[in-house]
Amino acid sequence: MLEVPSVLVVEDDEAIELIVEEALTEGGFQIVSVKTGEEAVTILKNGLTAHRALVTDVNLLGRLDGWEVAKAAREIDPHFPVVYMTGGAADKWPVLGVPNSILLQKPFAPAQVVSAVSQLLNAGSQQTGPA
Repeated sequence: MLEVPSVLVVEDDEAIELIVEEALTEGGFQIVSVKTGEEAVTILKNGLTAHRALVTDVNLLGRLDGWEVAKAAREIDPHFPVVYMTGGAADKWPVLGVPNSILLQKPFAPAQVVSAVSQLLNAGSQQTGPA
C-alpha cells in the first residue's frame, strides 16, 4: 500500500483553508491544518507526523509569519518543499522566501496548489545525494 504524503497547511482564513484542504485531499494528499506559525513550527520540530511539504499563508495570526515558518522547516530539512500563499506580500518573496519555493498569489485556482506541491515533491525526489 502506498503512503499518502502528508502536507502541513498553515492558514488562518477558514474559507481559504477549506479550499486548500479540499484541493489537496482530492489531489491525493493527507492534510494537517493549523492556524498559527507557532503551531506549525511546533509540529515540524516535534516531527510527530512525517510531513512531506508545507503550504503556508504569509500573513498569519500570532508572532510568526509564513516566511519564518518556512525558514524553520528548512532548518529541519534544507530541501523541504514550501508553497507560500499571499494576497499582498508577493513583492517580498525574492528577499524573504526560501530558495526553490513556489508562491501563489491570491486568489488562485485550487488546482494550482496541488500542482505546486506535486511539482516540488517531484523535484525533491529527483535529487540525489547531499546538496
